[in-house]
Amino acid sequence: MDHQLFVKMALQGWNTQVTRAEKYFNALSEADFQKTVAPGKNRIIYLYGHLTSYHGLLSETLGLGQAMYPELAPVFLRTPDGPLVNAYPVEKLREYWHEVHDRLTELFNALPAEDWFKRHNAMTDEDFANDPTRNRLSVLLSRTNHIAYHFGQLVLV
Repeated sequence: MDHQLFVKMALQGWNTQVTRAEKYFNALSEADFQKTVAPGKNRIIYLYGHLTSYHGLLSETLGLGQAMYPELAPVFLRTPDGPLVNAYPVEKLREYWHEVHDRLTELFNALPAEDWFKRHNAMTDEDFANDPTRNRLSVLLSRTNHIAYHFGQLVLV
C-alpha cells in the first residue's frame, strides 16, 4: 500500500476545502457575518467560529499536540448560535482561523505518511484493534467533509 499517495490525496482535499472557506470568509464584510444561513439558523459568524474551534481541537484529537483555543468549544461547538458568539469579533476569529490553520499545516506536513494510519486520541487501543480504519487519516477526511458541508450552507446565503 502506498501510504504517501493516500495521505497526499487527503491533504490536497483538506487544503482545497480550507482555502475555499478562507477565501469565502475573507471576502465578507462585517455585516455579512451577521446573516443567517437560513431563517432561524446559525449566522455566518457562528459557522466561522464553529469551524475554527473544531479545527483548533484537531491537533489534540490526532495526538499531535495541545488543542488551540479550547475556550471556543462551549460557544461554537456545544451550543447553537446565540448572544455568547458576539463576544468574539470577526477580526479575532480571523486571527484564530489563521493561527489554527498555519499550525495544522506545520503539523500535517511534519507527520510521516505511516503515522496517519495510527490510532487517534478519540478512541481506545481496543477499539482501534477492532477497526483500524478509524485512524488519523479518517479523522482528517471526516473534518474535510465537515468543511464542505458548511461551505455548502454558506454559498446559499
